[in-house]
Amino acid sequence: MNPEKIFIGVAWPYANGSLHLGHVAGCYLPADIFARYHRLIGNQVLMVSGSDEHGTPITITADKEKTTPQAIVDRYHKEQTENMLQLGISFDLFTRTTTVNHEAAVQEIFLDLYQKKLIYKKSIDAYTCPTCARSLPDRYVEGTCPHCNYPEARGDQCDNCGKLLDPSDLISIRCKLCGSTPVKQKTEHLFFALSGFEGQLQGWLKDKTFWKPNVLKFTNNWLAGGLKDRAITRDISWGIKVPVFGFETKCIYVWFDAVIGYLSASKEWAKMQHTPTRWQEWWTDPAAKTYYFLAKDNIPFHSIIWPSILLGYGHDLNLPYDIPANEYLTLSGEQFSKSRGIGIFVPDILKRFDADVIRYYLAINMPENKDTDWLWSDFVAKNNDELVGTYGNFVHRVLTFAAKNFGTIPPAGTLTPADEEALGKIKDTLHEVGGSIHDCSFKKGLRAAMNLAQFGNQYFDKNQPWALLKTDKDRCATVLHVCLRIVQALAVCTAPYLPFSSERVWRMLGHTQPLHHWEAGLRDLPAQAVLQTPAPLFKKLELTEIVTPSDPFAKLDLRVAKVLDVQDHPSADKLYILGIDLGPLGKRTIVAGMKPYYTKEQMTGKLIVVVTNLKPAVIRGIESKGMLLAATDKAAGIVTLLNPKDSTPGAEVGVDGIPHEPVPVLEFDAFKQAPMIVDAKGEVVYDGKPLKTKGYIVVPDQPVAPGATVS
Repeated sequence: MNPEKIFIGVAWPYANGSLHLGHVAGCYLPADIFARYHRLIGNQVLMVSGSDEHGTPITITADKEKTTPQAIVDRYHKEQTENMLQLGISFDLFTRTTTVNHEAAVQEIFLDLYQKKLIYKKSIDAYTCPTCARSLPDRYVEGTCPHCNYPEARGDQCDNCGKLLDPSDLISIRCKLCGSTPVKQKTEHLFFALSGFEGQLQGWLKDKTFWKPNVLKFTNNWLAGGLKDRAITRDISWGIKVPVFGFETKCIYVWFDAVIGYLSASKEWAKMQHTPTRWQEWWTDPAAKTYYFLAKDNIPFHSIIWPSILLGYGHDLNLPYDIPANEYLTLSGEQFSKSRGIGIFVPDILKRFDADVIRYYLAINMPENKDTDWLWSDFVAKNNDELVGTYGNFVHRVLTFAAKNFGTIPPAGTLTPADEEALGKIKDTLHEVGGSIHDCSFKKGLRAAMNLAQFGNQYFDKNQPWALLKTDKDRCATVLHVCLRIVQALAVCTAPYLPFSSERVWRMLGHTQPLHHWEAGLRDLPAQAVLQTPAPLFKKLELTEIVTPSDPFAKLDLRVAKVLDVQDHPSADKLYILGIDLGPLGKRTIVAGMKPYYTKEQMTGKLIVVVTNLKPAVIRGIESKGMLLAATDKAAGIVTLLNPKDSTPGAEVGVDGIPHEPVPVLEFDAFKQAPMIVDAKGEVVYDGKPLKTKGYIVVPDQPVAPGATVS
């Protein structure tokens, strides 16, 4: 049977912040499991992705950090590339959209569509924000969806009902950045004639009954209301330039730019292999299958827009075969969000846990057909009960017993019906795991592998090799041989899911070459291979160590905020109502008793330090979502704000040597367990260590006596 050609395109992460586990569960881990399995069964796989490095969010991040867009994307591309490697995401190429190769591919397709009149000029009313003094892309105009009344719909689509939108469709529009009302301004843009592909798309989708229900629903929702032509240029300086006369000051809209990355990355990979035309094996061979892995908010871009671009461009390029998009991973019921700073971020969690432990919980809890919640208690339970107690325990007890009492892999003697059943279980499990991965049912496949580990424990206990060692060593050898066959099958079955520990188990069995074939799970063991006493694959975790940091300061989420607005509290003479900007965490309102010490003018525009995770409190009828920090010198009668100097709104404020592990909701009593003071140097310190932001030490706004308290 000839190997299949499998192309895997994985959604491009935006290069304006760290990856979080929602990204990994949504597309990178399922794509990697799928790719690893297909490589093991001998298929020719090409899996590509890269950093999405153009668009307004990049420029906004750069403005906030007082640096350049290039510096931002360089930083996060480097971090994302390292994180992918650490997690074992096995891309054939992880590139970026700022390469010359990508720019050339995008402009070639753009000009082809333009010459075919599939891109045309149109004068429109675009939105600008007078407060931010910038034009607003559709996704930066928010409001209420006219179809389902979802209050946080974007100007390009509603994530709640999946409808395609224009900013003008929204009710009560606002600027996502500052909340003010945008204004319309006439401008000329180029539009992609998406509406002309409606019939072709409907015909193409007729045989896609095997697609996930959520993918079909989102796609059909877009088609049901009729497709609208879509702006393909934007008034922005950071991006791929429009190769059309008269549009030199505009850039190509990032939605068009990013999806072409799948094709440009394939061409870049082929050039790197010194076979420049080899990309065509996956793109022009009708027998090749193309899969796109992404989270549900990206579905229409891959099931509607990208196929339309491919149909318009022609050249017999393959349309998507399947788009096995996942739902969302949530944290305490709230969607992970890079822009709002909500989630568990990959650089942080990789410092604390082995990659396979993270991969296991994300895979067994994967949001394949509905949103799933990351629960620390469940993470610990599954690690301890399943990875350690079932899989790790079986591997360790079998290899330890065999190494101690035989030294090498013992030969099998006469097989009993129970032995034959065990070998049959191996075959059935390999078939079930492989079939599940093939169908993108990743949780089902991993559960089948774990069932084999449970079966192995039962077989070991029932046959009692420790007793047979004394009464019938030949029978003991046979039982251990069968157990080791199960261990070998587990190494193969878990290889797509847990590549690092799987390879360790494979080596423990005496294999000298890496695991390369799925059929290896059914093969004989390496004859007379020397067994070494194994080290445990996984370690037990304690919930209290994870969710309850040892140092009280670690529970605090201290952030830099900028005061945007100051109002008198209507019911209190000494209180202000402050509107503050926390950068990626958004804007919120807090109440502060600073009126006797600062005028409104002195407060407005100031950078302050805020406890953002303090339990919200209603103060004289106004809800305060956080608490600013100030130093109090009682003897001098001074109360002064903390000064984070030129830090960026949203920047973390911490102490060297104490991890940033804030609890979701901090009680005030817990805050008091981390007392801060001003030291003799005039620095704000906790336990003798200065509070810092990125590059700055926090100090009081005014000089105070050493020992002044901070609250």
